[in-house]
Amino acid sequence: MQQISEKIVEALPVPGKGNKVHFFSGASLQGKKAPAGFGVRVTAGGTKSFVLFHRVDGRKFLETLGRWDENEQGGTLTVRDAIVKADKLAKDIKNGRREDPRPERTRRLEDGDSPEGLKIGGAFDPDADEADREQKHPGLLDLFVDRYCRKEAQLKSADQYASTFRRLVAPDVGDLPVFGEGRLRRSHVVDMLDEIEDENGPVMADRTLAYLRKAFNWFAARNEDFTNPIVKGIRTVGSNARERILADDELRDLWTALDAVEDVPACYPRFVKSLLLTTTRRTEAALMHSSELDGEDWTIPADRYKTGIDHVIPLSAAAQELIGEKPKGANGNSWFIFTTTAGAKGFAGFSKAKRELDKAIAKVRADAGREPMPHWVLHDLRRTGRSLMSRAGVPADHAERCLGHVIGGVRGVYDRYAYLEEKRAVFDKLATLVERILNPAANVEELAARRVQA
Repeated sequence: MQQISEKIVEALPVPGKGNKVHFFSGASLQGKKAPAGFGVRVTAGGTKSFVLFHRVDGRKFLETLGRWDENEQGGTLTVRDAIVKADKLAKDIKNGRREDPRPERTRRLEDGDSPEGLKIGGAFDPDADEADREQKHPGLLDLFVDRYCRKEAQLKSADQYASTFRRLVAPDVGDLPVFGEGRLRRSHVVDMLDEIEDENGPVMADRTLAYLRKAFNWFAARNEDFTNPIVKGIRTVGSNARERILADDELRDLWTALDAVEDVPACYPRFVKSLLLTTTRRTEAALMHSSELDGEDWTIPADRYKTGIDHVIPLSAAAQELIGEKPKGANGNSWFIFTTTAGAKGFAGFSKAKRELDKAIAKVRADAGREPMPHWVLHDLRRTGRSLMSRAGVPADHAERCLGHVIGGVRGVYDRYAYLEEKRAVFDKLATLVERILNPAANVEELAARRVQA
């Protein structure tokens, strides 16, 4: 019969690197018999710990019971106490009285690709801080980064993958399920890539697509039920340029839905309306900060603007009303305007809120007996605003400057005038036209009254 004692544990050799487990299954000490799988793990640093090898749902698992109390680093168990603890644990496991012993993060990483409840983003929640992410169940992209990028392939670009998924993918499709109803579809990917190209350029859109294709191919090789939504030819640079603008009736339906939509953050309706009235990209508006506001002017700093140049937007009265009050619970005089975290972070949960908004728009149109609204994305509001500027008689150069576009040629090099007042007039005209579109009946009555007075 195998023996074990304090002296035997003390004499176990220290490995040159890593660690080694010495098993003592069935060994006895002072009338106590060690269960199957009982052993001592010795590390290269000289630490000796008692362990119990067993299985969790068929998977091998080596659970640490505690350090041997003769360790210079400190210990908690004698050999006999370790055997007693291991015996009790083995019986609890056998009789089903023991919960899954794996650490929380180990359970999430190992069980995260279970089809039920698996989402695309998981812990890549843009509204979560690092502590929150540790508590969230991992999604497909989390598993890819943790298992493949960091462990299997040990990619130097692992952090870049993680950053791209968190900044550009999670806000759009992170909360979509991988399987079942409402799962990620090709159209979701296409819309997301269009938004990324509009806001970050075609190079970043192509890079994001490459990262996603790699992640989905990796997951498809592990799960036969997963269908990769990315197919050959899904994106060709220059061929996916959107031309969609919202018609007048669509703008009215949008505003009506924004005033009635439920299950969205309180800031969301104001945020969406601001996209049209300031003709900004969604991430620019989502990160609007109190420090960027100076009276009636909003300056988007160069470090977060696409052209790398400060962009000043004179806010119309209608746009100023959307800023709202200081968020409840915000600290000091610094906060994000559109926020779900008391001003600590800017709004980022685009996809879920947009789906709820689409449902509200569909209801508005269904109640009126009209066809569903054709597909649209938030960036279409920027394009719509530019079109309305032309409709309002705004000179093309002024309109382009309002959108932050750089005027090319000799004028772009030598004309350093800020055109601030001209831009102010443009945004006022835009707000006036939007108001007329939203309230056509009132405009008709006003014109009729003027004719009577004349």
